Amino acid sequence: MDFKKILIAVDNSTCSEKAAKTGYEMATKFGSEVALLNIIEPAPATVNPDFTLAPVFMEMYDNSEENSQLLLQQIANNFGNGIPTTYLTSLDTATHGIIQQAEEWGAELIVIGTHGRTGLYHFLMGSVAEHVARKSACPVLIVPNRD
Repeated sequence: MDFKKILIAVDNSTCSEKAAKTGYEMATKFGSEVALLNIIEPAPATVNPDFTLAPVFMEMYDNSEENSQLLLQQIANNFGNGIPTTYLTSLDTATHGIIQQAEEWGAELIVIGTHGRTGLYHFLMGSVAEHVARKSACPVLIVPNRD
């Protein structure tokens, strides 16, 4: 297999850093370009149906987008070693946003970390990594959060 476009989904967590490190190592081996993706989860729905994108929400989103770009730049600086990197930020749910951005960017591989949650939480919520692996049209490498 030869992956020329690798999408690495990241958030602000240790498992995400491990996924980024692994994704960039693969990109080095394959001579790939990388897209770093950070998903900004939408604000929960309110009871008021007139609530759309109120100024407070827009300011919160702007701050989140700015923070997202800073996170992506920091990860690229830490692990990128000069590999061409595209920064993607999406306001969406995690699974849907990752799948959609991978398709739009033309990713041939998705690299994602897993928090390694187990028990009741995992039973009720599932894993974003699992959902992405089930729904993705391209291969998904899930990097476990182990030392």
